[in-house]
Amino acid sequence: MKNICFYFQIHQPHRLKRYRFFNIGGDHYYYDDFANEDFMQQIAQVSFVPANRLILDMIKETNGAFKVAFSISGVALDQMEIYAPEVIDGFKELADTGCVEFLSETQGHSLASLINPEEFKKQVKEHDDKIEGLFGLRPKVFRNTELIFSDEIAGLVYDMGFTGILMPGAKRTLGWKSPNYVYQSAEQPKLKLLVRNPKFSDDIATRFSNYEWSEYPLTADKFINWIASTPKEEQVINLFMNYEALGNFQKKSSGIFDFMRALPRFAVEKDIGFATPSGVLAKMKPVDKISSMHPVSWVGEERDIFPWLGNTLQQEAFNKLYEIAERVSMSQSRRLLQDWIYLQSSDHFYYMGTKNALPFSPYSSPYEAFNTYMNVLSDFKERVASEFPSSIENEELNALLTTIHNQAYEIDRLENQVEELEAKLSKTPAKATIEKEKKIEKKTK
Repeated sequence: MKNICFYFQIHQPHRLKRYRFFNIGGDHYYYDDFANEDFMQQIAQVSFVPANRLILDMIKETNGAFKVAFSISGVALDQMEIYAPEVIDGFKELADTGCVEFLSETQGHSLASLINPEEFKKQVKEHDDKIEGLFGLRPKVFRNTELIFSDEIAGLVYDMGFTGILMPGAKRTLGWKSPNYVYQSAEQPKLKLLVRNPKFSDDIATRFSNYEWSEYPLTADKFINWIASTPKEEQVINLFMNYEALGNFQKKSSGIFDFMRALPRFAVEKDIGFATPSGVLAKMKPVDKISSMHPVSWVGEERDIFPWLGNTLQQEAFNKLYEIAERVSMSQSRRLLQDWIYLQSSDHFYYMGTKNALPFSPYSSPYEAFNTYMNVLSDFKERVASEFPSSIENEELNALLTTIHNQAYEIDRLENQVEELEAKLSKTPAKATIEKEKKIEKKTK
């Protein structure tokens, strides 16, 4: 029996305000709250809220046969909690059905996996803690930012205890292999791989409302027939896309919601089911190994990391950011650590891209994006330096902080011992006798 595995990405960055050179040192708040609120509320209204309702209805109408997975970045969840809590409520309803899986990723939708393994692992744990706190479900399968995958990343993910990871269907990685199987990592054979089917995914995500597409209009029965026509031994069709494809990229007027609602009915006729990534990995065994020495992603024709780190502007900003990672990790300041997460979002580097037009960029040019980001980063670095002077080396600073933390722990331990001894002393007969004699002495006086 073939299974369709739907996975939707949900992410919105904290967009930066027009932060000028003269703001450095005086203004430590970097975000365009108006734009962030406006974007989140608009997308929630046209996409997230109605899409959540649709998915919930589909689960109920099929008695739980329809299943789906989501990967929601931590920065998106932070904004939803402030600007669109009804979206969070919708995801909680979906979680309660038992037919929805939440995937793991980095808290900041960052590129940390490419440069800083420790920061990467820390963000993954922070994200998973947040998912579990909100929805009561601990992620079991990993999905990296922009589906970025490599052998090195596979090793990191396996070390964190995951048994499965999603990856893009890049031709230079797959070669002649079909994406419609479960594979295993060549680096870590116990780590299973689910590969995005780029054609079928993009048929919905990008081509659905394209009047010039030769297959327009795309109907549910036509799409299911295409899937049914794949070779019998190909048992899983991985449809990975942005959640905004439902209602935002593909408008409601295009018929995208009606298309989705009709899929389960036609799938049943062709003996095609739906499964979450964990469900697929539990049922199916890997058929072969896949190796990717260089990082691949799900963006662009080349499916590489060029959209984020392809030019000198992006590389300069990226390297300047992570050169202070070790010092930031020593901080106990919640505000500093929060800004650190938000500044790592891959979008900031994407906006600096010069190869193609960037329809989602809030800047008039990549150079404006770079200047704004570097101004913000300069102020951020000053804040880090004020907490941890640059005159002290990282190793010396780390040793000092360790000593301070150990001393604080020892003080707490000794104070607890004193309290315990005082409590015991108050209960001893000797203590009681002394107190009684004092009371008698007072009365006689």
